[in-house]
Amino acid sequence: MSTTSPTAKQKAGLVIAGLYSLTNIPSFLTPAPEGEAGPPMAVLVLGSVLGVIGLVAVVLAWRGNQVALRVAAGAIIVNTLTGLPAFFVDVPMAIKALVGFSVVLTVVTVVLMFSGKRRLPAVTD
Repeated sequence: MSTTSPTAKQKAGLVIAGLYSLTNIPSFLTPAPEGEAGPPMAVLVLGSVLGVIGLVAVVLAWRGNQVALRVAAGAIIVNTLTGLPAFFVDVPMAIKALVGFSVVLTVVTVVLMFSGKRRLPAVTD
């Protein structure tokens, strides 16, 4: 296991990933009201499980674990992918906007999480 100290950008990405994961944990507790369309219960449970995995991985990544950094990124990416069907079904525009925001947030978060220290190319004479 590789451990390194995260940079400021990585810490910012980890904070966003942690908050995003934390907000997904209680998703299975709020199913759609009776008679209204919503995500299947399996997707809600998966979101909660991925939220817990992502939160634990963020804590470990904060301590410098590079494998946990990848697990945290994978958890938020998969969690975001479960919302993409909202673009292809008849749901309110507010839901589509929320899913679009989560996609942008995930991309920004992953970019920040993997923005490591820049290495200068070796100079050869």
